[in-house]
Amino acid sequence: MHALVQPGASDALLIVDVQNDFCAGGALEVDGADGVIPAINRLAGAFCNVLLTQDWHPADHLSFASSHPRCMAFDTVELPYGRQTLWPDHCVQGTRGADFHPRLETPHAALVLRKGFRREIDSYSAFFENDRRTRTGLAGYLRERGMTRLFLAGLAFDFCVRYSSEDAARLGFETIVVEDACRAIDRNGSLAAARAGMRALEIACISSTAIDVG
Repeated sequence: MHALVQPGASDALLIVDVQNDFCAGGALEVDGADGVIPAINRLAGAFCNVLLTQDWHPADHLSFASSHPRCMAFDTVELPYGRQTLWPDHCVQGTRGADFHPRLETPHAALVLRKGFRREIDSYSAFFENDRRTRTGLAGYLRERGMTRLFLAGLAFDFCVRYSSEDAARLGFETIVVEDACRAIDRNGSLAAARAGMRALEIACISSTAIDVG
């Protein structure tokens, strides 16, 4: 039997986009999303460093299908920074849909990182916006705080969790995805692509049962 992973002072739990619009009844509901909350709550209690990301879009964000006449949700378009999937309007600033799920229990979270708040650029990763040049500042925060290993959980496995984990690994952080604390959208091969991308960067995918939560 393998020893349980013991979270320490240089470890951080990054909880990605556990917001109402991605959960049951939300504008961009991820199938089974509410099921991640018990696992995330258990994990959060074991980490002294807990960080949250929050999609935070203006109402006319360019990633919304409603911003593109004759386009529908899940179409793709070319924007100045490249190809962009168009989404239903979701996580609009100041709305209930943008709020964290009410059953999420992270009172000791030290940071809420808002992303996607620039109208012209979507942001899947917690480290870079989708132009791949605009940094969020998260890497600097983690380094300033002495955090070297990052555990990721949340929504969705094949988009924001995937891109956040890949960027974390490229930036030199030991990166682990807690797979049973994530759910995927799985459209057009996105889940298979996420798994392949993580394997290529040697990102570990583990179960929450492998972590000592006390």
